[in-house]
Amino acid sequence: MSAIPQSTPHTVDNVIIDVREKDEFAAEHVEHAINIPLSVFASIAPGVLNQLKNREIVFMCFSGARAQQAQAIAAGLGYNDVHNYNVYSGGIVAWKKAGNAVNKTDFNAPLPLIRQVQLVIGLMIIALGIMGATISPAYAYAAAAVGAGVFLAGATGFCALATMVSKLPWNRGDVMARRAMCQASTGNNC
Repeated sequence: MSAIPQSTPHTVDNVIIDVREKDEFAAEHVEHAINIPLSVFASIAPGVLNQLKNREIVFMCFSGARAQQAQAIAAGLGYNDVHNYNVYSGGIVAWKKAGNAVNKTDFNAPLPLIRQVQLVIGLMIIALGIMGATISPAYAYAAAAVGAGVFLAGATGFCALATMVSKLPWNRGDVMARRAMCQASTGNNC
């Protein structure tokens, strides 16, 4: 089990399993890749791996971290005698950087919820930093409060900002956003 160099092509002998969430996969993915989100990987992967006997399995995600987690889970499922598991080094970012094509299936899909939250938090900190430098240093306390909120979200698994962002009009009909909120608030695979 190792990482596959970025120049390794997608061939008939290997199968790419993309472990990003469905909304990320819908936005862009490698042609013919199979999507098994890491959030449901342990329950869905056995059935898929059973069908792919004697094939090299290449796990891919955005940058490689989730693919490594999927590789470890797959190694524990008991198909090691019929599969060779690898991680595509650098994920889909490296795939595109190497000049490989991706399919973009849903151009109107909203950004994944976590990226929307990151954008909001980033803008809040930038604005508070500028206001602290130009208006009053007291705005640094507000920036600290934002940081404390992010820390609490990480510690508790509940993010109030994610709850608010999920209610925005472009996320209301997004099933993946609702699932992400459920997972963030309960810690379960919803």
